[in-house]
Amino acid sequence: MTDSALATVLIAMIGGAIRVSTPFMFVALGETITEKSGRINLGLEGTLVLGAMVAYMTSYKTGSPWLGVLGAGCVGMALGALHGAVCRLPRVNDVAIGIAMMSFGVGLAFFFGKPYIQPTAPRLPSVPIGEWIGAPPALRVALDVNPLFLVGIAIAIFLWWAFKNTRWGLILRTTGDSAPAARAMGIPVDFVRFLATSAGGFLAGVAGAFLSLYYPGSWNEGLSSGQGLMAVALVIFARWDPLKCVIAALLFGAAGALGPSLQSIGITSGYYFFNAAPYILTLLIMIASAGSKRAMRDVPGELSMSR
Repeated sequence: MTDSALATVLIAMIGGAIRVSTPFMFVALGETITEKSGRINLGLEGTLVLGAMVAYMTSYKTGSPWLGVLGAGCVGMALGALHGAVCRLPRVNDVAIGIAMMSFGVGLAFFFGKPYIQPTAPRLPSVPIGEWIGAPPALRVALDVNPLFLVGIAIAIFLWWAFKNTRWGLILRTTGDSAPAARAMGIPVDFVRFLATSAGGFLAGVAGAFLSLYYPGSWNEGLSSGQGLMAVALVIFARWDPLKCVIAALLFGAAGALGPSLQSIGITSGYYFFNAAPYILTLLIMIASAGSKRAMRDVPGELSMSR
């Protein structure tokens, strides 16, 4: 591989990492909030797909992609609230409910989204950071980022600060680490988890809006490709740290951009294998985390995996 080809691959991977990482980032941040409260929500794949459909439908109907983002977040919050409400019932397993909610969300999206597979909806704009900083022409395209990417980074920084320095951050961590201790302090455990699951669902819905309104920028039934489930593994890899979620999302995004980047310079042999890089990375992370003492030390005490 020549130097120019290597530079092309690196630039393509930078651009791909920024684009592909955004939905991973939002879902992972949402799941971090949920798991910090001591609950697992495996239904975020369904929330992601339904959010993508609602965002595309709303943008098509209203002409405003930002209303689509808001609609996607609201429907995600509704699914999260439903998950949180059901999990408050006695003898209910949150993992099983999450799987059921995933099927429910995907089913709703496929049923109501069929009329919107062909029409074209207004898409979200880009922020030309490369042009602002005077980057070379090849790099300018890679540095055209969606505002949601910047919003995701801002949310991650806020959550990192809030978990450590605010009263509600302390309440959330206490609820996730020890429900009996939280109840002894007068904290309404079920209500805190309900709010955390709803907030996590909102962010996952916004992630879906990015998929349908920016990259790849259309609505179809195979849009997600399991990104909601992979983001759960990403949270474990990031040790429930919002800032590390951003780094891990960029890593996943770069892995997802590897296949198209190599194809851009004419390397087509093993294309499907390189496209499987995010899934292989997810598998390796899960294997490594299974035997990681550090991961078990950082996991919120009330999660099912720690019991």
